[in-house]
Amino acid sequence: MRILLVEDDAEVGRFVKKGLQEAGHTVEHAANGRDGLFMAAGESFDLLVLDRMLPGGVDGVRLVETLRGQGNHTPVLFLSALGGVDERVKGLKAGGDDYLVKPFAFAELLARVEALGRRPAVDAPATRLKVADLELDLLSRTVTRAGRKIDIQPREFRLLEHLMRHAGQVVTRTMLLEKVWDYHFDPQTNVIDVHVSRLRQKLDKGQEKPLIHTVRNAGYMIRAEP
Repeated sequence: MRILLVEDDAEVGRFVKKGLQEAGHTVEHAANGRDGLFMAAGESFDLLVLDRMLPGGVDGVRLVETLRGQGNHTPVLFLSALGGVDERVKGLKAGGDDYLVKPFAFAELLARVEALGRRPAVDAPATRLKVADLELDLLSRTVTRAGRKIDIQPREFRLLEHLMRHAGQVVTRTMLLEKVWDYHFDPQTNVIDVHVSRLRQKLDKGQEKPLIHTVRNAGYMIRAEP
């Protein structure tokens, strides 16, 4: 397998990389979360082995959450000295597939790596979302409608991405607050309405048919038909 190892401890990194290579695997190593995220998002790997606590402004949990949000389903094995039940649950809920507590025996690490490698491969993640003549490119972070490029802000991009991933379905305010704003409570503001309104103005400018529809007392929906 082609494995990405993200580990900031140089000694542990050398130990794990050497062992995996001796077992026949190809291993790329990143020493911080930012580089690890860049490599994981831009290259193809069969498995990610990640330390939980990483420098670079992106820890292991955030790295996996970001990849899963982009539709990247590469299996992830967490390595961490944080062995409490709550910490293991946090890592798995973020999108991790397995969790190994430090210190560990390499034989167990290798067995877990090979077990994850035996899982059926999933389809390559989609890098482009499309609804009618509206297209969103997840890699270049660009949006076009009928071939016209639309400039939108990062929060608007996340909002549009979430709506397009659920095209034809009602997306509630609660879902948007959690997935787009990372709120797990209702701040009792019109922040969603304001952003949806701005997004509508940008998407529908010069177009006959609107794409984002308000579903009364429910939320919003993006679809091709009115």
